[in-house]
Parts: sequence; C-alpha cells; structure tokens
Amino acid sequence: MTTVRIWDLPTRLFHWALAACVIGLIVSAKVGGDAMNWHFRLAYAVFTLLVFRVLWGLVGGHWSRFATFFPTPGRIARYLGGRAPASETAGHSAVGALSVLAMMAALVLQVASGLFTDDEIAFAGPLTSLVSGDWVGRATTWHKGWGQYLVIGLVVLHVVAVFAYLARRKNLIGPMLTGDKRVADGVALPSSRDGAGNRVLALVLLAVSASVVYAVVQLGATPALG
Repeated sequence: MTTVRIWDLPTRLFHWALAACVIGLIVSAKVGGDAMNWHFRLAYAVFTLLVFRVLWGLVGGHWSRFATFFPTPGRIARYLGGRAPASETAGHSAVGALSVLAMMAALVLQVASGLFTDDEIAFAGPLTSLVSGDWVGRATTWHKGWGQYLVIGLVVLHVVAVFAYLARRKNLIGPMLTGDKRVADGVALPSSRDGAGNRVLALVLLAVSASVVYAVVQLGATPALG
C-alpha cells in the first residue's frame, strides 16, 4: 500500500471549521435570545469560509480543486456503474461531490437570505435597509423555514453517509483528519500540494475572503440613494 496526500491542511481546517460553525448556527437559532449575537458571528464566519472554499477550489491542492471532482454525467455514470477509476474516487467521488456542492449551495442560500432577514423583534440582517419590505419578508420566510430545514437535512444525510461508508470499511473521517489515504501499490495518483507556500497562500485567500465579507456587510451601513 502507498500513502497519498489527498486533503491539504487548508481543506481539512475548512471542513472542520465549517462543521463546527454550522452546528453552532443551528443551536444558536434554536436557543434564540442573546445567542443570536453568536448566530450572526458564526454566519459571517460561514460566509468567509464559503468564499475561501470557492477560491481554494480554483487554486488549492489537486484533490481540492473543483476540476478534479466536479460531478459530470460521465463521472456519475461510472461511479454508479462501479467503473470509476481511482482518480475519480480517491478524493470526492461523483456522489460525494454532489453532496458537497449541494451543501455549499444550501449554505450560500441560507447566508444570503440571512443578510436580508428581520425577526421584527430585536435582530435584523445587515442588508435589510437595501431592499423592500416584501423582499425582506421573502428572505425571512426562506431563512426561518425551508432554508434551515434544507441545511439540517443535508447535514443529517452527510453524517449518515459517513457511517454507511464506515460500515462498508471505507473510512472517510481518517483522511479528513490526517490528509492521507492508503492506496494499492501500482495505482499512480498525484499528491495534493501541502507545503508552507501552499498554506501561506491559503492564509492570504482567507484574509481576502474575510475582507469581501466585511465589504458586503458594510453595504448596509451606507445610506441608500433616492
């Protein structure tokens, strides 16, 4: 067996940080009250992480790039037919990629709607002043209804899938902790770039992502024209 670096450190930290933040968002939303202050902070953190992951999906380690795992019809068909080569299963499989992209899309919708949500009691998203009351109402309805249930459902599905793979003796947790995966000898797979330079680049992109989020949030502090 040969060890291959699949998940670089930035990708692993992103994964676990996002998981912690999403759990915190769900809990703080259910608790309400003063916990909503943390809900906002965690939402901005998730926003930052999502922007970072998009950027990292373009320039990160080999197995973290969207081009490596994007679930094309051909990849999905090969995976479901049991014909997928190691190059299409070492990282995210085609079905796993669908799950990842679905989760990211759901979180994007939830974060975006949260920016325009108003509970009409004590808390309102930072961009509510930029749109009409009708749009605020729509955003609030989605955010507090189908949006949160979609995220919770995808989280549950993700956890169930991880344990289902464990039952089949396929450990998805280990590589996301160590970064490495054992593959059969003779299977040629590239290792993800994971040196100091790569990690410095990740820090720069994280700072850029945080700046983007700050700029978006500050739009609500600028008086609307007209």
